[in-house]
Amino acid sequence: MIDLLLTHGTIITMDTGRAVIDNGAVAIDKGRIVDVGPADRIIRDHPAFRTMDCRHKVIMPGLIDVHGHAGHSLLKTVASDTIDLWMDTVTSAYFHSTTDEFWYIDGLLSALERVRSGVTCGMSVIGSMPRSDDPVFGSNHARAYAEVGIREVVGVGPCAPPWPHPVSRWTNGKKTERMVSFEETLAGAEAVIQAWDHGANDTIRVFITPFTIVPSLPSWGRTPPDIAASLQPHDRELSRRIREIASKYSTRIHSDAFGGMIQLAFQDENRLLGPDVLLQHCTGLSLQEIRILAETDTRVGHSPKPMVQRCPASELLDAGVTVAISTDGNAPRSSFDLLQAARKIQFLEHLHFDDPFYLPPGKLLEMVTIDAAHALGWEHDIGSLEPGKQADIAIVNMRQPHLVPDFMVVHRLMYEASGSDIETVIVNGKIVMEDRHILTVNENDVLDAAQEESLATVRRAGLEKHLTPPSWGQVRQRFDCAGPCRR
Repeated sequence: MIDLLLTHGTIITMDTGRAVIDNGAVAIDKGRIVDVGPADRIIRDHPAFRTMDCRHKVIMPGLIDVHGHAGHSLLKTVASDTIDLWMDTVTSAYFHSTTDEFWYIDGLLSALERVRSGVTCGMSVIGSMPRSDDPVFGSNHARAYAEVGIREVVGVGPCAPPWPHPVSRWTNGKKTERMVSFEETLAGAEAVIQAWDHGANDTIRVFITPFTIVPSLPSWGRTPPDIAASLQPHDRELSRRIREIASKYSTRIHSDAFGGMIQLAFQDENRLLGPDVLLQHCTGLSLQEIRILAETDTRVGHSPKPMVQRCPASELLDAGVTVAISTDGNAPRSSFDLLQAARKIQFLEHLHFDDPFYLPPGKLLEMVTIDAAHALGWEHDIGSLEPGKQADIAIVNMRQPHLVPDFMVVHRLMYEASGSDIETVIVNGKIVMEDRHILTVNENDVLDAAQEESLATVRRAGLEKHLTPPSWGQVRQRFDCAGPCRR
C-alpha cells in the first residue's frame, strides 16, 4: 500500500516531453512520486491508504519562487506611497528595529502567503539587503518555514559596504547598537549554513548571498562601461571569500546583479558567475553581458518590478540562459502570487517588442516550475511530476466560472487563474493545505502574532508617518514636503 493517490485529474507533468494527461493519476509514497499516468492503470497498480479524487482539477508541480525577501511580509505596503524612499525606509527598519521574534513570525506569515498561492519552494533573502550579523535571523526564518512545511532557500551573506556596518538588536524592549565587521557577517552566514542547509528533511537549503556581485558599483540599475571600468580590492575580496564559503559547504551562490557588473565580474578569477550562481534582476545588460551569462551558464531570476532599465528576458532565453520568474517578495506593491507575476512579465515583453507572441503560456509555466528548479540547482528533485522526484504538488480547482470551459488547460492557467485558485498543496508528500485549509500550523494564531509584531516594529522604527491614507480624487499623487516624503 502506498501513502496517497491523486486520481482523475488533468496532470501537467512538466517532464521532458511536457506531457499533459487527461484523467490521470499520481501515486505518492514516502514523500516521492512513484508513478504518473492514466488513472485506470495507476489505480489498478497502486493500492493506497488514501485516495483523493481530483475530477475537474489540475494536478501540477508546485510553483517555485526563486527570489524574495524575508521581512517584507510584516512591512508590506509600508512606505509604498513614497516609493523612492521605500528601500532606505525598510532597510533601516530591518537593521535597527527588529527583534529576533520578528524574523520567525515573518517566516510563518510569508510561508502561509506562499503556500496559499501554490508556492511549494520560495527563496528568502534575510532583509532587503541580506542581514547576517547574527545567525538567529536566518535560522528563525528557516525554522518557521519548516513548521509550515514548505521548502525555503535562505539567503544570507554580507550587505553593502562600507564596513564596519551599524546594526541594532532589540531585546526586552531595549535597543543595543554596535558596529559589525565584514568578517562577522560571513561568520553569521556560515553559522546559518551549518545549522540549516539540507535541514528539515532537505526542505531547507541555504545559499551564500552577497548583496551584489560587484559591491563597488551602484546597487540599482546599469552602470555605464566608462564608470564600471575596473574591479576594486573589496570586489575581489568579496568574490574570493564567497567562493571559499560556497566550496567549503558545497552550497550555491545567490546575488543581485545589474548592467555593468557582469562584464566587470567576468574579469575576476573568483567570478561570481557560473552554473552554481543565480543572479536576480539583471536589468540594463549589454549584448556582451548576455553572452557572458550564456557562456558561463549563470542562471537568472526576473521579477516584474518597476525599474528604470529592463531585464532582457527574451534575449537571455534566446541566448540559452535559464531564466526563472520570481516575485522579488511581497513589498512594497506586489504579492507572492507567481501566476500574476508571470502575466506581468509577459505583458512587459509584449509592450517592449510591440509583439503579442513573446513568452507564450507554456514558456511562462516552465519559468515558474522546472526552469525555476534548474535555476536553484534543485531540478533533480522538484519542478516536475515524474517518478523518483519529491512529491511537491499544487492542485487547482478548475470548476469555477473564470476557468470554464475545460480545454486549453495551460492557457487557462496562465491567462485566467490566480494563486487563490490553488486548492490543495503537497510538499514532500505531505498535505500542507487541503481545500484551502492550512493543516500544519494554526493560521489564526500566526495572523494575530503578525499583526502585533508588525505594529510594534512600525512604532520602534518610527514609521507611522508612512502609513498614509489613500489619495482620493487625485489623478496623480501629490506630495507635501512636510509629510511622509521627508526622510
